[in-house]
Amino acid sequence: MPSTATPLFAEPLHVGLPNVGDRVRLMERINGALDRLWLTNNGPLVREFEARIAALTGARHCVTTCNATTGIQIAAKAAGIRAGDEVIVPSFTWVATAHALEWIGIVPVFCDVDEETGTADVAHVERLIGPNTRGILGVHVFGYPCDIEGLSALARRYGIPLLFDAAHALGCTYRGRPIGGFGSAEIFSFHATKFINTFEGGAIVTNDDELAERARAMRQQGLDAEHRVAGPGTVARMNEICAAMGLTALEAMDSLIEVNRRNHGHYEEGLAGVAGVRVRPMAPDEHANYQYVVIEIDAEVAGVHRDVVNDILLGHNVLSRRYFDPGCHLDEPYRSNTSRHAPLPLPRTEALTDRVLSLPTGPAIGPAEISGICEIIRQAVPAYGPAEALV
Repeated sequence: MPSTATPLFAEPLHVGLPNVGDRVRLMERINGALDRLWLTNNGPLVREFEARIAALTGARHCVTTCNATTGIQIAAKAAGIRAGDEVIVPSFTWVATAHALEWIGIVPVFCDVDEETGTADVAHVERLIGPNTRGILGVHVFGYPCDIEGLSALARRYGIPLLFDAAHALGCTYRGRPIGGFGSAEIFSFHATKFINTFEGGAIVTNDDELAERARAMRQQGLDAEHRVAGPGTVARMNEICAAMGLTALEAMDSLIEVNRRNHGHYEEGLAGVAGVRVRPMAPDEHANYQYVVIEIDAEVAGVHRDVVNDILLGHNVLSRRYFDPGCHLDEPYRSNTSRHAPLPLPRTEALTDRVLSLPTGPAIGPAEISGICEIIRQAVPAYGPAEALV
Protein backbone atom coordinates (compact mmCIF):
# COMPACT_ATOMS: atom_id res chain seq x y z
CA MET A 1 0.00 0.00 0.00
CA PRO A 2 1.14 3.62 -0.57
CA SER A 3 2.86 5.21 2.39
CA THR A 4 0.69 7.29 4.73
CA ALA A 5 3.64 9.59 5.46
CA THR A 6 3.74 13.14 4.16
CA PRO A 7 4.59 12.95 0.42
CA LEU A 8 8.06 14.07 -0.53
CA PHE A 9 6.61 15.92 -3.54
CA ALA A 10 3.66 18.28 -3.14
CA GLU A 11 2.66 18.00 -6.81
CA PRO A 12 2.50 14.74 -8.78
CA LEU A 13 5.44 13.80 -10.99
CA HIS A 14 4.19 12.03 -14.11
CA VAL A 15 5.49 9.62 -16.69
CA GLY A 16 4.88 11.03 -20.18
CA LEU A 17 3.81 14.62 -19.58
CA PRO A 18 3.23 16.38 -22.93
CA ASN A 19 5.97 18.55 -24.41
CA VAL A 20 4.42 21.69 -25.90
CA GLY A 21 7.37 23.44 -27.53
CA ASP A 22 7.31 27.06 -28.67
CA ARG A 23 3.72 28.16 -28.04
CA VAL A 24 4.07 31.33 -30.12
CA ARG A 25 5.23 29.34 -33.14
CA LEU A 26 2.50 26.75 -32.54
CA MET A 27 -0.21 29.40 -32.50
CA GLU A 28 1.22 31.02 -35.64
CA ARG A 29 0.83 27.72 -37.44
CA ILE A 30 -2.67 27.12 -36.07
CA ASN A 31 -3.76 30.66 -36.99
CA GLY A 32 -2.37 30.12 -40.48
CA ALA A 33 -4.53 27.03 -40.86
CA LEU A 34 -7.56 28.95 -39.61
CA ASP A 35 -6.84 31.78 -42.06
CA ARG A 36 -6.57 29.31 -44.95
CA LEU A 37 -9.75 27.52 -43.83
CA TRP A 38 -7.95 24.29 -44.67
CA LEU A 39 -8.18 22.21 -41.52
CA THR A 40 -7.99 18.65 -42.82
CA ASN A 41 -7.81 16.55 -46.01
CA ASN A 42 -4.07 16.57 -46.65
CA GLY A 43 -3.38 20.23 -45.95
CA PRO A 44 0.00 21.97 -46.26
CA LEU A 45 0.98 21.43 -42.61
CA VAL A 46 0.29 17.69 -42.85
CA ARG A 47 2.33 17.46 -46.03
CA GLU A 48 5.18 19.41 -44.43
CA PHE A 49 5.10 17.20 -41.34
CA GLU A 50 5.16 14.06 -43.48
CA ALA A 51 8.14 15.40 -45.43
CA ARG A 52 10.00 16.17 -42.19
CA ILE A 53 9.37 12.69 -40.76
CA ALA A 54 10.42 11.03 -44.03
CA ALA A 55 13.64 13.07 -44.07
CA LEU A 56 14.32 12.31 -40.40
CA THR A 57 13.94 8.56 -40.93
CA GLY A 58 15.55 8.43 -44.36
CA ALA A 59 12.47 6.71 -45.79
CA ARG A 60 10.75 7.53 -49.08
CA HIS A 61 7.24 7.82 -47.70
CA CYS A 62 5.48 8.99 -44.55
CA VAL A 63 1.71 8.54 -44.38
CA THR A 64 0.32 10.26 -41.31
CA THR A 65 -2.70 8.88 -39.45
CA CYS A 66 -4.97 10.02 -36.65
CA ASN A 67 -3.17 7.64 -34.24
CA ALA A 68 -0.71 4.76 -34.24
CA THR A 69 -3.43 2.14 -33.70
CA THR A 70 -5.06 2.96 -37.03
CA GLY A 71 -1.55 3.21 -38.45
CA ILE A 72 -0.86 -0.43 -37.54
CA GLN A 73 -4.23 -1.50 -38.93
CA ILE A 74 -3.78 0.30 -42.23
CA ALA A 75 -0.17 -0.85 -42.60
CA ALA A 76 -1.23 -4.46 -42.00
CA LYS A 77 -4.02 -4.24 -44.57
CA ALA A 78 -1.79 -2.42 -47.05
CA ALA A 79 0.77 -5.23 -46.64
CA GLY A 80 -1.86 -7.79 -47.64
CA ILE A 81 -2.68 -9.17 -44.18
CA ARG A 82 -6.36 -10.01 -43.79
CA ALA A 83 -8.89 -11.04 -41.15
CA GLY A 84 -8.20 -14.58 -39.95
CA ASP A 85 -4.49 -14.36 -40.71
CA GLU A 86 -1.96 -14.77 -37.91
CA VAL A 87 0.71 -12.20 -37.10
CA ILE A 88 3.48 -12.92 -34.59
CA VAL A 89 3.92 -10.11 -32.06
CA PRO A 90 5.85 -9.90 -28.78
CA SER A 91 3.76 -10.02 -25.64
CA PHE A 92 6.03 -7.48 -23.91
CA THR A 93 4.39 -4.35 -25.28
CA TRP A 94 1.48 -2.07 -24.52
CA VAL A 95 -1.71 -3.99 -25.27
CA ALA A 96 -2.65 -1.52 -28.03
CA THR A 97 -0.15 -3.28 -30.31
CA ALA A 98 -2.10 -6.52 -30.09
CA HIS A 99 -5.52 -4.84 -29.94
CA ALA A 100 -4.87 -3.05 -33.24
CA LEU A 101 -4.65 -6.45 -34.93
CA GLU A 102 -7.40 -8.17 -32.94
CA TRP A 103 -9.86 -5.35 -33.64
CA ILE A 104 -9.71 -6.00 -37.42
CA GLY A 105 -9.84 -9.77 -37.12
CA ILE A 106 -6.11 -10.52 -37.38
CA VAL A 107 -4.93 -13.07 -34.82
CA PRO A 108 -1.96 -11.98 -32.67
CA VAL A 109 0.32 -14.91 -31.87
CA PHE A 110 2.49 -13.94 -28.93
CA CYS A 111 6.21 -14.61 -28.86
CA ASP A 112 8.67 -14.31 -26.00
CA VAL A 113 11.41 -11.70 -25.81
CA ASP A 114 15.08 -11.34 -25.08
CA GLU A 115 15.23 -10.14 -21.48
CA GLU A 116 18.14 -7.76 -22.08
CA THR A 117 16.57 -5.92 -25.02
CA GLY A 118 12.89 -6.53 -24.26
CA THR A 119 12.32 -7.19 -27.98
CA ALA A 120 11.17 -10.23 -29.94
CA ASP A 121 13.24 -13.41 -29.59
CA VAL A 122 13.96 -14.29 -33.23
CA ALA A 123 14.38 -18.00 -32.52
CA HIS A 124 10.99 -18.14 -30.80
CA VAL A 125 9.38 -16.18 -33.63
CA GLU A 126 10.57 -18.80 -36.10
CA ARG A 127 9.21 -21.65 -33.97
CA LEU A 128 5.79 -19.99 -34.02
CA ILE A 129 5.58 -19.59 -37.80
CA GLY A 130 2.84 -21.86 -39.08
CA PRO A 131 0.55 -22.33 -42.09
CA ASN A 132 -1.62 -19.33 -41.16
CA THR A 133 1.23 -16.92 -40.39
CA ARG A 134 1.00 -13.93 -42.70
CA GLY A 135 3.22 -11.43 -40.94
CA ILE A 136 5.55 -10.43 -38.12
CA LEU A 137 5.07 -7.26 -36.06
CA GLY A 138 8.19 -6.37 -34.07
CA VAL A 139 8.21 -3.72 -31.35
CA HIS A 140 11.12 -1.38 -30.57
CA VAL A 141 10.40 -1.38 -26.84
CA PHE A 142 11.46 1.78 -24.96
CA GLY A 143 13.31 2.77 -28.14
CA TYR A 144 15.57 -0.29 -28.03
CA PRO A 145 15.60 -1.59 -31.62
CA CYS A 146 14.55 -5.13 -32.44
CA ASP A 147 16.95 -7.61 -33.95
CA ILE A 148 15.98 -6.18 -37.33
CA GLU A 149 18.48 -8.25 -39.26
CA GLY A 150 17.25 -11.49 -37.71
CA LEU A 151 13.56 -10.70 -38.21
CA SER A 152 14.20 -9.50 -41.76
CA ALA A 153 15.91 -12.78 -42.59
CA LEU A 154 12.87 -14.69 -41.29
CA ALA A 155 10.47 -12.51 -43.28
CA ARG A 156 12.44 -13.14 -46.47
CA ARG A 157 12.77 -16.87 -45.82
CA TYR A 158 9.05 -17.36 -45.27
CA GLY A 159 7.86 -14.71 -47.73
CA ILE A 160 5.81 -12.72 -45.21
CA PRO A 161 5.60 -8.98 -44.45
CA LEU A 162 7.59 -7.52 -41.58
CA LEU A 163 6.13 -4.52 -39.75
CA PHE A 164 7.50 -2.63 -36.77
CA ASP A 165 5.66 -0.84 -33.99
CA ALA A 166 8.09 2.06 -33.62
CA ALA A 167 5.92 4.05 -31.20
CA HIS A 168 8.87 4.55 -28.81
CA ALA A 169 11.64 4.86 -31.35
CA LEU A 170 11.55 8.15 -33.26
CA GLY A 171 15.11 9.45 -33.44
CA CYS A 172 16.66 6.09 -32.55
CA THR A 173 18.97 4.09 -34.79
CA TYR A 174 19.79 0.49 -35.67
CA ARG A 175 23.38 -0.06 -36.77
CA GLY A 176 23.66 3.64 -37.40
CA ARG A 177 20.55 3.89 -39.60
CA PRO A 178 17.44 5.73 -38.40
CA ILE A 179 14.51 3.63 -37.26
CA GLY A 180 11.72 4.05 -39.81
CA GLY A 181 13.14 2.62 -43.00
CA PHE A 182 13.13 -1.07 -42.09
CA GLY A 183 10.80 -3.92 -42.97
CA SER A 184 7.69 -3.46 -45.07
CA ALA A 185 6.73 -0.46 -42.92
CA GLU A 186 7.22 1.05 -39.48
CA ILE A 187 4.56 2.81 -37.45
CA PHE A 188 5.25 5.77 -35.17
CA SER A 189 3.05 7.20 -32.43
CA PHE A 190 2.68 10.92 -31.80
CA HIS A 191 0.34 10.55 -28.84
CA ALA A 192 0.54 13.30 -26.21
CA THR A 193 2.71 11.08 -23.98
CA LYS A 194 5.41 10.71 -26.64
CA PHE A 195 8.34 13.13 -26.58
CA ILE A 196 7.34 14.31 -30.06
CA ASN A 197 3.57 14.62 -30.13
CA THR A 198 0.80 15.90 -32.37
CA PHE A 199 -1.78 15.90 -29.55
CA GLU A 200 -2.95 12.60 -31.10
CA GLY A 201 -1.42 11.05 -34.17
CA GLY A 202 0.63 8.39 -35.87
CA ALA A 203 2.49 7.69 -39.08
CA ILE A 204 3.29 4.81 -41.40
CA VAL A 205 6.82 5.13 -42.76
CA THR A 206 7.93 2.94 -45.64
CA ASN A 207 10.19 2.57 -48.66
CA ASP A 208 7.55 0.54 -50.48
CA ASP A 209 5.90 2.78 -53.08
CA GLU A 210 2.87 0.55 -53.60
CA LEU A 211 2.27 0.02 -49.87
CA ALA A 212 2.41 3.79 -49.34
CA GLU A 213 -0.09 4.39 -52.15
CA ARG A 214 -2.49 1.83 -50.71
CA ALA A 215 -2.10 3.26 -47.20
CA ARG A 216 -2.85 6.81 -48.40
CA ALA A 217 -6.04 5.61 -50.03
CA MET A 218 -7.10 3.50 -47.06
CA ARG A 219 -6.78 6.40 -44.58
CA GLN A 220 -8.96 8.58 -46.87
CA GLN A 221 -12.09 6.44 -47.31
CA GLY A 222 -10.43 4.43 -50.07
CA LEU A 223 -9.88 7.40 -52.39
CA ASP A 224 -6.80 7.34 -54.62
CA ALA A 225 -4.72 10.35 -55.69
CA GLU A 226 -7.33 11.22 -58.35
CA HIS A 227 -10.12 11.01 -55.74
CA ARG A 228 -11.51 7.85 -57.27
CA VAL A 229 -12.68 5.03 -55.03
CA ALA A 230 -9.87 2.49 -55.20
CA GLY A 231 -11.33 0.17 -52.58
CA PRO A 232 -12.63 0.11 -49.01
CA GLY A 233 -11.09 2.51 -46.55
CA THR A 234 -11.62 4.38 -43.32
CA VAL A 235 -11.19 7.91 -41.99
CA ALA A 236 -7.77 7.95 -40.34
CA ARG A 237 -6.14 11.12 -41.62
CA MET A 238 -4.24 13.63 -39.51
CA ASN A 239 -5.61 17.17 -39.37
CA GLU A 240 -3.77 20.48 -39.73
CA ILE A 241 -3.93 21.41 -36.05
CA CYS A 242 -2.23 18.16 -35.05
CA ALA A 243 0.39 18.64 -37.75
CA ALA A 244 1.07 22.16 -36.43
CA MET A 245 1.86 20.67 -33.04
CA GLY A 246 4.07 18.02 -34.64
CA LEU A 247 6.10 20.54 -36.64
CA THR A 248 6.58 22.69 -33.55
CA ALA A 249 7.67 19.67 -31.52
CA LEU A 250 10.17 18.61 -34.18
CA GLU A 251 11.85 22.02 -33.91
CA ALA A 252 12.56 21.24 -30.25
CA MET A 253 13.53 17.61 -30.82
CA ASP A 254 17.27 17.93 -30.24
CA SER A 255 16.82 19.84 -26.99
CA LEU A 256 14.19 17.38 -25.76
CA ILE A 257 16.49 14.44 -26.41
CA GLU A 258 19.30 16.20 -24.59
CA VAL A 259 17.09 16.78 -21.53
CA ASN A 260 16.02 13.13 -21.57
CA ARG A 261 19.64 12.00 -21.93
CA ARG A 262 20.73 14.09 -18.94
CA ASN A 263 17.83 12.80 -16.87
CA HIS A 264 18.71 9.22 -17.75
CA GLY A 265 22.27 9.85 -16.61
CA HIS A 266 21.07 11.38 -13.33
CA TYR A 267 18.97 8.29 -12.62
CA GLU A 268 21.93 6.02 -13.38
CA GLU A 269 24.10 7.99 -10.97
CA GLY A 270 21.41 8.17 -8.29
CA LEU A 271 20.70 4.44 -8.34
CA ALA A 272 24.26 3.21 -8.80
CA GLY A 273 25.17 0.57 -6.26
CA VAL A 274 21.60 -0.09 -5.07
CA ALA A 275 21.41 -3.87 -4.75
CA GLY A 276 18.89 -5.44 -7.11
CA VAL A 277 18.02 -2.17 -8.88
CA ARG A 278 19.29 -1.14 -12.27
CA VAL A 279 18.38 1.40 -14.93
CA ARG A 280 17.71 -0.41 -18.19
CA PRO A 281 20.35 0.70 -20.69
CA MET A 282 19.90 2.08 -24.17
CA ALA A 283 21.14 0.06 -27.14
CA PRO A 284 24.96 0.21 -27.21
CA ASP A 285 26.57 2.27 -29.99
CA GLU A 286 23.21 3.58 -31.17
CA HIS A 287 21.54 6.96 -31.08
CA ALA A 288 18.68 6.95 -28.57
CA ASN A 289 15.89 9.38 -27.72
CA TYR A 290 15.96 8.47 -23.99
CA GLN A 291 12.18 8.94 -23.97
CA TYR A 292 11.73 6.40 -21.18
CA VAL A 293 13.59 5.82 -17.94
CA VAL A 294 12.88 2.22 -16.96
CA ILE A 295 14.32 0.45 -13.95
CA GLU A 296 14.33 -3.23 -13.08
CA ILE A 297 13.94 -4.42 -9.51
CA ASP A 298 15.11 -7.94 -8.77
CA ALA A 299 13.09 -8.80 -5.66
CA GLU A 300 15.41 -11.62 -4.58
CA VAL A 301 18.44 -9.33 -4.53
CA ALA A 302 16.76 -6.07 -3.49
CA GLY A 303 14.69 -7.70 -0.77
CA VAL A 304 11.60 -5.82 -1.94
CA HIS A 305 9.19 -6.42 -4.81
CA ARG A 306 8.69 -3.95 -7.62
CA ASP A 307 5.04 -3.46 -6.63
CA VAL A 308 6.03 -2.40 -3.11
CA VAL A 309 8.48 0.17 -4.51
CA ASN A 310 5.79 1.38 -6.90
CA ASP A 311 3.32 1.84 -4.03
CA ILE A 312 5.90 3.76 -2.00
CA LEU A 313 6.61 6.04 -4.96
CA LEU A 314 2.89 6.65 -5.45
CA GLY A 315 2.63 7.58 -1.79
CA HIS A 316 5.19 10.31 -2.45
CA ASN A 317 3.33 11.63 -5.54
CA VAL A 318 5.71 9.93 -7.98
CA LEU A 319 3.33 8.43 -10.54
CA SER A 320 5.54 5.63 -11.82
CA ARG A 321 4.09 3.07 -14.23
CA ARG A 322 4.42 -0.72 -14.39
CA TYR A 323 5.07 -0.91 -18.13
CA PHE A 324 4.06 -3.58 -19.24
CA ASP A 325 2.31 -5.62 -16.59
CA PRO A 326 0.92 -8.11 -17.37
CA GLY A 327 2.15 -9.21 -20.78
CA CYS A 328 -0.46 -9.09 -23.54
CA HIS A 329 -0.93 -12.86 -23.46
CA LEU A 330 -2.19 -12.55 -19.87
CA ASP A 331 -4.58 -9.69 -20.67
CA GLU A 332 -8.07 -9.91 -22.11
CA PRO A 333 -9.30 -11.17 -24.48
CA TYR A 334 -6.17 -13.22 -25.10
CA ARG A 335 -6.04 -14.91 -21.70
CA SER A 336 -9.59 -16.24 -21.86
CA ASN A 337 -10.15 -16.91 -25.56
CA THR A 338 -8.03 -20.04 -25.77
CA SER A 339 -9.79 -21.28 -28.91
CA ARG A 340 -8.43 -18.28 -30.80
CA HIS A 341 -5.25 -17.65 -28.80
CA ALA A 342 -3.55 -20.86 -27.74
CA PRO A 343 -2.12 -20.45 -24.21
CA LEU A 344 1.65 -20.35 -24.24
CA PRO A 345 4.04 -19.82 -21.35
CA LEU A 346 6.34 -16.88 -22.05
CA PRO A 347 8.76 -17.04 -19.12
CA ARG A 348 11.06 -14.17 -20.10
CA THR A 349 8.16 -11.84 -20.78
CA GLU A 350 6.60 -12.77 -17.45
CA ALA A 351 9.89 -12.24 -15.64
CA LEU A 352 10.31 -8.78 -17.17
CA THR A 353 6.75 -7.68 -16.48
CA ASP A 354 7.32 -8.57 -12.84
CA ARG A 355 10.43 -6.34 -12.57
CA VAL A 356 10.14 -3.22 -14.71
CA LEU A 357 9.03 0.23 -13.57
CA SER A 358 8.92 3.40 -15.66
CA LEU A 359 9.92 6.65 -13.92
CA PRO A 360 9.17 10.31 -14.69
CA THR A 361 11.42 12.15 -17.12
CA GLY A 362 11.21 14.99 -19.65
CA PRO A 363 11.56 18.77 -19.27
CA ALA A 364 9.20 18.84 -16.27
CA ILE A 365 11.72 16.78 -14.27
CA GLY A 366 15.11 18.07 -13.15
CA PRO A 367 18.06 16.94 -11.02
CA ALA A 368 16.36 17.84 -7.73
CA GLU A 369 13.28 15.74 -8.50
CA ILE A 370 15.39 12.85 -9.76
CA SER A 371 17.52 12.97 -6.64
CA GLY A 372 14.38 12.73 -4.51
CA ILE A 373 12.97 9.85 -6.54
CA CYS A 374 16.24 7.95 -6.28
CA GLU A 375 16.31 8.54 -2.52
CA ILE A 376 12.81 7.07 -2.21
CA ILE A 377 13.91 3.99 -4.15
CA ARG A 378 17.15 3.63 -2.17
CA GLN A 379 15.30 3.77 1.12
CA ALA A 380 12.69 1.31 -0.13
CA VAL A 381 15.45 -1.28 -0.50
CA PRO A 382 15.90 -2.86 2.96
CA ALA A 383 19.66 -2.32 3.06
CA TYR A 384 19.04 1.44 3.02
CA GLY A 385 16.36 1.62 5.71
CA PRO A 386 12.61 2.37 5.68
CA ALA A 387 11.11 4.88 3.24
CA GLU A 388 9.44 6.70 6.14
CA ALA A 389 12.85 8.19 6.93
CA LEU A 390 12.14 10.67 4.13
CA VAL A 391 9.53 12.54 6.14
